Order: sequence, then structure tokens, then C-alpha cells
Amino acid sequence: MRPRLQDRRSALPAPSLLQLMWLASPALPVGGFSYSEGLEAAVESGQVDSEASASDWLVDQLHLSLARSDLAALAKAIAAWRRGDLDHVHELNAWVLKTRESHELRAQTEQMGRSLLEWLRHHNTASSDDIEACAQMQPTYPIAFALAASATQAGVRDALLAFAFGWAENMMSAAIKSVPLGQSAGQRILSRLAHEIPSVVDQAIATQDSARQAFTPMLAILSAQHEAQYSRLFRS
Repeated sequence: MRPRLQDRRSALPAPSLLQLMWLASPALPVGGFSYSEGLEAAVESGQVDSEASASDWLVDQLHLSLARSDLAALAKAIAAWRRGDLDHVHELNAWVLKTRESHELRAQTEQMGRSLLEWLRHHNTASSDDIEACAQMQPTYPIAFALAASATQAGVRDALLAFAFGWAENMMSAAIKSVPLGQSAGQRILSRLAHEIPSVVDQAIATQDSARQAFTPMLAILSAQHEAQYSRLFRS
């Protein structure tokens, strides 16, 4: 069935849709594929040892960590970039840094933020003034992503969906390599995460600045243990 004319008019403009797909792609050269965000340490400690436990772990991480911290900060940062509120962007960037409870997790968000900003320099998406302002604050990944998303015509919800799905793809890939699992198992995990993402995004958008939180003590412990793990595939 051909789409109705009104559906075409209400759709996200093709350049903005493609930009979100690009930002969510694991092929984006920001290094997301090289991090497991504590999952590899959870495998090493025996807390994750199967498709079911990997799936449960990542769903919990999505709800308990991403929804309440990075996604909530990202939603506010997109709006702040669009209205030119650099003070609020600075505050959000500082908050994201404070939520990184291990050296590895902090290094990850800083490295991915720098890499995404460098990518933006070579693509006509964000303004040069905003890119330079972002560079001055040494951006975390959510803040750099917010800048990239703010330069599109995409709504905040669509931008958060893209961010969350990009995270889900990277984490699914990490589970395949570290547990290890087959590709079909990975797709089932991704399907479950994709089912959860819309409600998580809605929760993040509704979260006020004063209600953001990053309380995941086991993740912090595992990340710290991973720093001294003898054999590892990932940088976090």
C-alpha cells in the first residue's frame, strides 16, 4: 500500500532521517565497538554466561543506567544546543563526567566525545561556532551526540531513539564476542532491547534535571575490576 500524502508530509525529512541513521551506525568512527561497559567483566566474574543472562544484564543497564543518566542528559543537551544555552550544556557535560565512576568509563565517554566532534568538523552538520564551543568544554559522548543531533530537524525523541539503538547494537556485539554467543542469539537480544527502548526514551525525556541519577554500584565495581583484568577484548 502506498503511503498517504499526509504521512509523507509528517515524516522526518530524508536528510535528517539519514543523519540519525548515520549517527546510530556502529560504522561511525567513534570507537563504540571497542567498549563493553563492564559486560566483559561480568562475563569474567560469571554473572553473565548465557544468552538469557546477557539479555537480562543489558535490559537492566538500559533501564537503570542509560534511561536515568545519559539519555536524560542528552534530551536536555539537544534543547540547550538549539537555544544556544552554553551554560546549561557545560553543566550537563560536567554532570556526565561526574557519573563515570571508573577510569575506563570516563576515558570511554571522553574518547568517543572527541572522536565524534572530530567527525563533525569534516561534515557540514553543526555550525563551526558550536563545534568550537563544544571543543572548549572537552565534550563527553552524550554532549557531542546532542550537538550532532541538534543540527538536524529531528525531534528530541527521534534523536534519543537513535542514540539508544546505537548503544544497543554495540552492546549486542560485545555480548556476542565476550560470552560468546552466535549471531542469532545476538539478534534476539537486540530485538528485546529494541522493544524496551521506546518506553526508556519516554522516561528519559520526562526526567527533570533534578531527578537525573547514576546509581549503578555493581557496574562501577565491575568496571574497576576490568581495569586489572588479565585477559580482555574490550577497553571497558
